Amino acid sequence: MPESAMNWPPIRKPPGTLRVAPNLGDYATAVASFSWDDARRELLGDPPGNINIAYLAVDRHVAAGRGDRIAIRWLGRKGERRNLTYQDLKLASDSFANVLRDLEVGPGDTVFALSERVPELYIAAIGTLKNRSVFCPLFPAFGPEPIHQRMSIGCGKLLVTTPMLYKRKVAQIRASLPDLQHVILIGEIGDLIEEAHGFDSVISIASDQFTIPETAPEDLALLHFTSGTTGKPKGAMHVHDAVVAHYITGKTALDFHESDIFWCTADPGWVTGTSYGIISPLTHGLTMVVDQADFDAARWYRILQDERVTVWYTAPTAIRMLMKAGPGLPRGFDLSALRFAGSVGEPLNPEGVAWGAEVLGLPIHDNWWQTETGGIMIANYAAMDIRPGSMGKPLPGIEAAVVRHEDDAVTVIEAPGEEGELALRAGWPSMFRGYLGEEERYRKCFSGEWYLTGDLARVDEDGYFWFVGRADDVIKSAGHLIGPFEVESAIMEHPAVAEVGVIGKPDPVAGEIVKAFVALKPGFEPGEDLRLDILGFARKRLGTAVAPKEIVFTEDLPRTRSGKIMRRLLKARELGLPEGDLSTLEGPA
Repeated sequence: MPESAMNWPPIRKPPGTLRVAPNLGDYATAVASFSWDDARRELLGDPPGNINIAYLAVDRHVAAGRGDRIAIRWLGRKGERRNLTYQDLKLASDSFANVLRDLEVGPGDTVFALSERVPELYIAAIGTLKNRSVFCPLFPAFGPEPIHQRMSIGCGKLLVTTPMLYKRKVAQIRASLPDLQHVILIGEIGDLIEEAHGFDSVISIASDQFTIPETAPEDLALLHFTSGTTGKPKGAMHVHDAVVAHYITGKTALDFHESDIFWCTADPGWVTGTSYGIISPLTHGLTMVVDQADFDAARWYRILQDERVTVWYTAPTAIRMLMKAGPGLPRGFDLSALRFAGSVGEPLNPEGVAWGAEVLGLPIHDNWWQTETGGIMIANYAAMDIRPGSMGKPLPGIEAAVVRHEDDAVTVIEAPGEEGELALRAGWPSMFRGYLGEEERYRKCFSGEWYLTGDLARVDEDGYFWFVGRADDVIKSAGHLIGPFEVESAIMEHPAVAEVGVIGKPDPVAGEIVKAFVALKPGFEPGEDLRLDILGFARKRLGTAVAPKEIVFTEDLPRTRSGKIMRRLLKARELGLPEGDLSTLEGPA
């Protein structure tokens, strides 16, 4: 395991301290008794009902008499509020499905959504799935080129967006999107009446009764684009059967209970914002908080307080930004309703886990998954002791291993603590079914029954998994293999450090040396004394072979919109290399 993480004691949860009995109590028992067939029966019933995601997320709750429960509690940027019950969501999404049918957008056709987090976005997502069309969300901060790339690859037939986004980003590329037949605009469409339909107008004249066709488990449902280190974006395809994994991982990894108020801070343009910001909580009949506004520390604490959020799912970047805002700010808020906090997007440094325990009164439960896995695969569970810095243990139904992959053969590494590639045995419901139009690229992700994640990891003697780094991020220095995350976690423990990104810099003697880019907390000024202090701190934590040889200060680190530090971009800029696909880079578009 990473040396820096070994310095952190486990966070134990004495019996009786949990506010509700966890859904997953004893881990070993849950793993031994789990089957995907049982999970499917739990969600679909016996005999099974329609596997359509939208039916399971919305309509079945209405049919069971729970239509008056609030599904979405929307908070506008300027203080507006709007509640949608499950009945409201059913009727509105029925209308949207009828709009698609009237526009001859049918099963298998792709519907793209480019919008801020507003209720219409969620209505469009559910309505698209009802129609057995394919829903593909895009980040609203994308520029014209990444939008064009994705809509061209996905052969988008219909786009849901806003007048502002259309004028700024779509109008100029529409002529080069021959598959795009219709645009539906949320809000006042003004002079765009000749180019687009108004969302409210088409919904108002469509029937609010729609019969969801029988849906096959392998019918395509979702298309999520993910950026590779090089090359064009990859469109990961997911099917309706993925809902079984969305449902059961919400129950086990996020510990959903029917009375929960849930807030997932991720935008639906990122897979987390769809899998766990729409589908999973709705299948459990929860009330979801949806905030339109961008990050603001005081606003986020206020939402946790005022909305009485019980389960919160966010990203390490957001946690670090809250940490950066200081410990005094949260003391002015009542966060007592919160009983479970989770994190995903990149590994959470141990300091972030401990910060949660100190400031929120409960630790942050990190978990691991990818766009390709479609749902959470490895997690820290509500009833389980947390080892800060670890991603936890595999979900029931998921077989994970650390492997060596050589000459198309996979060998499982049995020795605890030995580094290798993280692999998952194929066959879980939310596993991606391909990269759209790129069969060869998809096949290269597998060796026999194993999906090769491209992440390096270790497993300790108790079965906890520890992230080392992306295979293409690993630093080879003087015969040592060094994971950037290990170094970043150690440097993060320095009281002056807010964020850090680490790369390998070519060196004629060592092959590579470790170089760290450090952003400081408020109140600290960059300077030679501080640089030397952080270097010395890292050497004490990591040893001279692993600690950085160079540290530079920066105000901001390049991150994706899902919060991951773009180490490859740091390296490309350091070496003057092509920067590759920047479509997911955080910042103005």
